[in-house]
Amino acid sequence: VQLQASGGGLVQAGGSLRLSCVASGLTFRTSVMGWFRQAPGKEREFVAGFSRSGNTQYYADSVKGRFTISRDNAKNTLYLQMNSLKPEDTAVYYCVGDPTVITSTIGLSSAYHYWGQGTLVTVSS
Repeated sequence: VQLQASGGGLVQAGGSLRLSCVASGLTFRTSVMGWFRQAPGKEREFVAGFSRSGNTQYYADSVKGRFTISRDNAKNTLYLQMNSLKPEDTAVYYCVGDPTVITSTIGLSSAYHYWGQGTLVTVSS
């Protein structure tokens, strides 16, 4: 399984970025897919994710209303549109996927077997 994330970069506060994650080696359309992030000196935290059916989206409270997760099953690609970025959004963002994750554990990093390499998002004030 490979998860290739891209799209990170440096942006000013209030700006936008879109992250992409191309997945291979897993059944994308029936896997739980999502994003986690880890800021310097902090624990890795859940950002957003899709249920296995793809019909339900979940968000961390800190990003609700600003971030939107989406997916293109035809391209095996997951996206994270990030708007109104804040300096506290600065982190390495990781794409995750796993066909065995259940709804109750979508927000747990330990539930996922497959992780992308991470892409750095830096938001300047």
